[in-house]
Amino acid sequence: MLRRCVDDVIMTPKTGRRSYDDLEKTEKTYIGTRVEIELRALLRLPKGKLDTQILGQDVDIKNTMGNNWMIPTEAVGHPCLLVAADEARARCYLGLINARPAYLTTGQNKDAKKTISAQGFAHILWLLQNHPYPPNFWRGIAADEVDKIFAGATGNQRMAQLFRSVQGQPITRDVVEAVAQQQDFMRRIRSDNGRGTRDLLAREGILLLSGQYDAPLIAALGLPKCAGSEFISYRPITLAEATLAAEQGVAISHTL
Repeated sequence: MLRRCVDDVIMTPKTGRRSYDDLEKTEKTYIGTRVEIELRALLRLPKGKLDTQILGQDVDIKNTMGNNWMIPTEAVGHPCLLVAADEARARCYLGLINARPAYLTTGQNKDAKKTISAQGFAHILWLLQNHPYPPNFWRGIAADEVDKIFAGATGNQRMAQLFRSVQGQPITRDVVEAVAQQQDFMRRIRSDNGRGTRDLLAREGILLLSGQYDAPLIAALGLPKCAGSEFISYRPITLAEATLAAEQGVAISHTL
């Protein structure tokens, strides 16, 4: 959920931006609103006088991409559901605190919002702490490679460049769909009468494998395990690897 909330605002395929740090201030603020809405839906919580209601208690939902939360005056004295995402480390946090004045800083910003004090942190009930979540895929790709991927005029060209640039690494369906920017991308990624991305890469000597359909081959080639909705590309470096792929129905036409 957090990965989707952040990526949908960064919009790498449309903007070329690759990280949270590239966002405008208003966009960063919107992520907090988006997390509040999606978390409420995920946990099936009703709207309340504050952001939501849990067991009859009005609860505020606070999100941060930093290391503290801004507590508004209307939330003081009420329970707060705290959410934090550390994009650099791909770690997230989920906790509960009763926002008593004694747990908050004495200083406040111009909107009269306070933060949780150093002593107040000891009163957070952590439900998730330093918990991994999917990292931002594009942070790990060089800027010039990102430009090269999105320079393609068609979905096939962009997808082919994606799997040329990023080999031996599982790539999620969401990333592929964002790069393709077309409704029928799954048909093209499998095969399309010689015109699909898989066919194009095969002619270049690159295997495009699906975690759902090619799991045995992925394992046999010693590649990282892929989930059913993930894909991975690989250029065989020996005749034995190419033969193994061909025996499992994934042939390349490029001569080693």
